[in-house]
Amino acid sequence: MVYIKNAECGMRNAEGTEKAIAMSTDCNGRYCYLDPYAGGMIAVAEASRNVVCVGAKPLALTNCLNFGSPMDPEVMWQFRRVVEGMSKACQALDVPVTGGNVSFYNESEAGPIYPTPVIGMVGVVQDASNVTDMGFKSDGDVIVLLGETRDEIGGSEYLKIIHGMVKGKPPMIDLEMEVRLQHALLQAFEAKIVRSAHDCAEGGISVTLAECCLQGKIGAKCSCQSNDNVPAVSLLFGESQSRIVVSVSSASLEQLMQIIMQAGIPYEVLGVVGGDELIINDLIRLSVKEMDAAYRWQG
Repeated sequence: MVYIKNAECGMRNAEGTEKAIAMSTDCNGRYCYLDPYAGGMIAVAEASRNVVCVGAKPLALTNCLNFGSPMDPEVMWQFRRVVEGMSKACQALDVPVTGGNVSFYNESEAGPIYPTPVIGMVGVVQDASNVTDMGFKSDGDVIVLLGETRDEIGGSEYLKIIHGMVKGKPPMIDLEMEVRLQHALLQAFEAKIVRSAHDCAEGGISVTLAECCLQGKIGAKCSCQSNDNVPAVSLLFGESQSRIVVSVSSASLEQLMQIIMQAGIPYEVLGVVGGDELIINDLIRLSVKEMDAAYRWQG
C-alpha cells in the first residue's frame, strides 16, 4: 500500500518489517535557469529534505536531466554546471547517485526549456509507526521554523506569479547547514516528538503554513519576526533554503529546542495551531475554507 504524505513525497511500507520506504521527486527549473550550479545543489537538497520531513533517512537518488540542444554552448554550459552542483550536494549529504538518464534537444520555436534536473530520492524509515505528514494536528501544538529567512526573492514563485518575471539571483544554499538541519530533524523523529513537518520551498513561509493548515484542516496563528534586512515581501514569500516548519506538542517544545540548539540551527517559534484561520502577523488572515476553495479552483 502506498501512503501519500505530501505533494513531494510518498511512502511504501516494507512488507514484513517495521520499516517503510520514502520516495520524493523534486526540481526548480527557474533556479537552474538563473544559476545552474546553485539550482543543481538545491534540487538535490530539497529532494532529500522532503524525504527527511516524513522521518526517512535519505539513501540514494536517481535523476532525469532535461535540457535543450547540447550543440548550443550555453545549454552545454548549463548542463555541466547543474551536474557539478548536484555532485557537490550529493557529496555533502552523503547520498550516492544510483542511475538516471539525460534528455537533450527539448526545444520549441521559443527556444530551449529551462534546465530541469528532476531528482528522485529514496530513503528508509526505521519505524513506520512514527511517520508523519505536513498537516497540523491539534489545537495548542507549537509551530517552529527551523532555519533562517533572508532577503531572497530572486527566482521565486512570487516574482513569477505576481510580476510575471523570472529574474534575480536564486537563494543561496549552505550545504553544511542543510546537513545539520536534516540530521537534527531525524533526531527529533527518533525522539518521537514531531507532530508535523514540511519543508519551506516554493512560495515561501506563507505558502508552507497554508499547506500545513490545508492538509490538517485546521488553522494557525503565527508571528514571523522581521527586521530591516528582511522586508515583508521576502519574509512572507522569499524562498530561503534549509528551512523546515515543524509542529510539536507544548510538552515536547523544550526537547526540540535542545536538539536544534545542539545542532547550531537558527530557529523561530512562529505560533500555535488552532482555530479555523491562518493568521500571519497583521499581513495575512485567511480562513481554511477560503484557502481550500482557492486551492481546488479549476479556473
